[in-house]
Amino acid sequence: MGTLGRAVYTVGFWIRETGQALDRLGCRLQGNYYFQEQLSRHRTLMNIFDKAPAVDKDAFVAPSASIIGDVQVGRGSSIWYGCVLRGDVNSISVGSGTNIQDNSLVHVAKSNLSGKVLPTTIGDNVTVGHSAVLHGCTVEDEAFVGMGATLLDGVVVERHGMVAAGSLVRQNTRIPSGEVY
Repeated sequence: MGTLGRAVYTVGFWIRETGQALDRLGCRLQGNYYFQEQLSRHRTLMNIFDKAPAVDKDAFVAPSASIIGDVQVGRGSSIWYGCVLRGDVNSISVGSGTNIQDNSLVHVAKSNLSGKVLPTTIGDNVTVGHSAVLHGCTVEDEAFVGMGATLLDGVVVERHGMVAAGSLVRQNTRIPSGEVY
C-alpha cells in the first residue's frame, strides 16, 4: 500500500471512529445510559476483489457469520452463528432450504493435483451440523453432514447420503445415496 493508500485508509478509520463517538454522545444527551450497544466492526458479507456474495432475500445469515467472496446462498437457507463461507479462489453454491449450523467452515480449492477445478457445491435441503468443515466438495440435495465432520477435496455426498458426526472423509471419496459414512 502506497502513501496515498495509507492516507485514505487512515481517513476512513478516523471517520468510523468519529461516527461511533457521535453515537455514544447522542445516547448520553438523550439520557439513555442503559442503551450502550457496542457497534460491531464485523461485516457479515464481504467482497474479495471483484467477487461479491449473493444471498437471497429470504435466507437467514447470523450477525456473526462471514460470507466472503464468490458465494451464492439460496432461498430459505440459513447460515448460523460463527460460520465462515469463503469463496476466494473458487465458488461456493448453497441451495435453497439448506441449514449450515454454528461454527461450520465452507471453503474451496482452486484445483487438485490432476487439475480438476474444485468449487464447493451444497444442494437443496441439506443439513450441515455444528463445526463441520467442507473443503472443495459436493453435497447433493437432501444429504446430511454430521457435527464436527470434515469433508476434504473432491468428496461427493450423493442425494440422501449421510456423513456421521466426527467423520473424516478423505479426498475423492464418493458416498452413495442412502448410505452412512
